[in-house]
Amino acid sequence: MSSNNPGTPDTADARRSFDDLVAEAEAAPVAGWDFSWLEGRATEERPSWGYQRTMSERLAQVDAALDVQTGGGEVLAGARRLPRTMVATESWPPNVAKATKLLHPLGAVVVADPGEPPLPFADEAFDLVTSRHPATVWWEEIARVLRPGGTYLAQHVGPASAFELVEYFLGPQPEEVRRRRHPDDERREAEAAGLGVVDLRSETLRMEFFDIGAVIYFLRKVIWMVPGFTVGEYRDRLRQLHERIRAEGPFVAHSARFLIEARKPV
Repeated sequence: MSSNNPGTPDTADARRSFDDLVAEAEAAPVAGWDFSWLEGRATEERPSWGYQRTMSERLAQVDAALDVQTGGGEVLAGARRLPRTMVATESWPPNVAKATKLLHPLGAVVVADPGEPPLPFADEAFDLVTSRHPATVWWEEIARVLRPGGTYLAQHVGPASAFELVEYFLGPQPEEVRRRRHPDDERREAEAAGLGVVDLRSETLRMEFFDIGAVIYFLRKVIWMVPGFTVGEYRDRLRQLHERIRAEGPFVAHSARFLIEARKPV
C-alpha cells in the first residue's frame, strides 16, 4: 500500500461498476508481500521509526542473521548489505518460491519451515533475528537461536489492527480478540523467555480504501483479517460497502504497529 504521502486516488476506479472491480481484484495475484497493486487505490501511513531502514542498519553490523517469516523476501531484499551468514524462513509455498528467487542472488538462504517450533537451527546460531509482521512469535525459540548479547528486532502488528474493516464483515469482536497481540503481553512473553526488552514503541496509523477492489485484494492477501474470506460469502456486504464508498468517499480504518527490540543477556 502507499506510504505516508497518500497522493490522489484514481477517481475513475470509484466510478467503475461493482462487477468490474470485483473481477479485477479476484484475478490479481496475491503471492508475496508486495502491495504495489494497491497504488492509487489504498493508502496506509508508515510508522515513524522506519523499520526497514533500522533493520538494514543492524544487519550491516552483524556476522549472522535470521529473518523469520520473511514473506516474499521483499523487506529483507531492501537492506543495503546482508551479513556473511543470512538466512530467512517462510512457511507458505508460493512465498518460499518468491523469496528464494529474490534473495538467493543477494546471498541469503531461504529455508522452508512449518512456521511452528522448533526453528531448524542450532542453539546460539545468530547475532540478530528480525521479523516484520510475524503471524506468531515463538519467544523461547528466538531466545534459543540468539547468541549471548544477540538481539531480536521486529515490527509487529498490534491489537485490533484494521478492526473497522474486520468488524464491518464479522461484526463486533469480544475484548479478548481485540486485545490479542498487545505489546504489553509481548513484553511479558519475551521476558519470560529470558530476553530483556530494550525498546518498545507503538503507533496507530490511518488506512484508506478508495474502491471495493482494494478491499477485496487486501482481504485476499492478509488472510487472517477475515478468515475464510471469499467474494461469494460476503458479496452482499461488499456491494453495500461499494455503494458507501461511492457515496461517502474512502473507507477509513486504522492499523496498529509496534517496534520491539529484545536482547539476550551476555
